[in-house]
Amino acid sequence: MGERQPWWNDARLWLAPAAVVISIWSCFGNLDFWTWFFEILLGLIGIVVLLATYRRFRFTSVVYAVVIVHYFVLAIGARYTYAEVPIGDWVRDAFDLSRNHFDRVGHFMQGFTPALVGRELLLRTSGLTRGWWLRFLLVCVSLAISAFYELLEWWVAVVYYPEAGLEWLGHQGDPFDAQADMLMAMLGAMVALLALERVQDRQMKAAAQPSASSEPAGGH
Repeated sequence: MGERQPWWNDARLWLAPAAVVISIWSCFGNLDFWTWFFEILLGLIGIVVLLATYRRFRFTSVVYAVVIVHYFVLAIGARYTYAEVPIGDWVRDAFDLSRNHFDRVGHFMQGFTPALVGRELLLRTSGLTRGWWLRFLLVCVSLAISAFYELLEWWVAVVYYPEAGLEWLGHQGDPFDAQADMLMAMLGAMVALLALERVQDRQMKAAAQPSASSEPAGGH
């Protein structure tokens, strides 16, 4: 009831500092500032929104942890560009792959994170209940977000990098790159729900207990 929660349960204590450190590391040494800015902007906006709404809508710890991992993946891709990430090059050479696949990790997270964020939002603010229809909806939403991002990349390339074209988009010679990216987002959403929905449910249940005992929602 009145137990003090561990510090990592309060995302305000670590989410912003972690994002600042990651952003600084990512910015220094980037190959092109505006490409870096585009790649990291949406993630940065997401973290700012989560912190700004923390008192009104506090997500579970698992969501914040997934968000910061996703932001780190974005920061790596933004610093090196996804086609040139060193660990991706190492994996490509070690396993004799045709391309650097680190961008697939980014798109996997692009489905993984929205699935958990959306699940918590829907369960706590709508009349939807747990089950296969909710899972199906979350996978569809994650896939839609991925598809919109592909359109956004295309628009930016056409307007700001018309000469670079496919090179800026990071296709790396794969004519089905966009489709593969969306597939990874869909798989990311599925894996997130299979792996973490029970953890998320336990944390939501635990977070609701102080309210039942008339303690303030933001109390420790």
